Amino acid sequence: MSKEKDVHLIPFTVNAVYEQTSQIPDGVEMVGAPKMWLDDYQGKGIVVAILDTGCQKDHPDLKNRIIGGRNFTIDYNRDPNNFNDNNGHGTHVAGTIAGDGTGGGVLGVAPQAQLLICKVLDSKGSGSYDGIIQGIYHAIGWRGTNGERVRVINMSLGGAEGTDLLHKAIQDAVEAGISVICAAGNEGDDKEDTFEYAYPGAYNEVTEIGAVDLNGKLAYFSNNNTEVDCVGPGVDILSTWPGSRYAKLSGTSMATPHIAGCMALVIQKAEKEFARGISEAEAYAQLIKETVPLGYRKSSEGNGLVKLQHAAQLQKLILFVKENFA
Repeated sequence: MSKEKDVHLIPFTVNAVYEQTSQIPDGVEMVGAPKMWLDDYQGKGIVVAILDTGCQKDHPDLKNRIIGGRNFTIDYNRDPNNFNDNNGHGTHVAGTIAGDGTGGGVLGVAPQAQLLICKVLDSKGSGSYDGIIQGIYHAIGWRGTNGERVRVINMSLGGAEGTDLLHKAIQDAVEAGISVICAAGNEGDDKEDTFEYAYPGAYNEVTEIGAVDLNGKLAYFSNNNTEVDCVGPGVDILSTWPGSRYAKLSGTSMATPHIAGCMALVIQKAEKEFARGISEAEAYAQLIKETVPLGYRKSSEGNGLVKLQHAAQLQKLILFVKENFA
């Protein structure tokens, strides 16, 4: 592994830490996940790989969701089997995707999804492109004991420049049918007419996520660029935190796992309805069908806020109007 530190956590803010909580976080509600749960879509059978700082393996709300993991950093004397989180960021991301509330804490967007933890960033939130690439290929090649494979990769990290090898790894993941969900970055200057790019988020092949607050207002820190695909809640986001605790964080890093969780639900639903497996391109199309424009530039919000079941509710409304007022 290269010793050069090229990739880092996208800066985030820890707003508060709690010893305990018991609720469905506002961000999870905002993307419409509970409406999917009512139709029995909770991510069962979908594996999401998290490339981050690791994860607290025994967190009460996560321990039953982790299906495997590997360390690609110099932490823990390079022990490949120790993927525990010594930063906090990865544990928070994991809870937003798939916290199951077992510990009486929080529910993530896809509380029955399974998590493959790839620790590619160290305790300070730094890593190398080599480590990220290794993590991507591990996710591509990983198979569970029952034949499970990764369907979604979440990367809430970035560097100022990409590399050909990183881009190739992203392309190989997409070719393997994996949806790659990446944070847009927090270098935004609160001006929609200036662009900021971070990689791998800025690669066209990934689904790049910007952030809005819980009222749907574009977050001042969210990067604007030509590759933004959609936005998710990323301000004051409650999720799991090391020490079996909970915390509220802000950043596009927090918006990204909301959409990764949504993608897990979308894949589960689409494959049941089509009665077959779907491709990465089909999964992306199904996700975008669930977006709602917020009135910002495409370079700020992409297709809009992901709001699950919005399309189905709109269709029901149209049918109601036709049947009663035609």
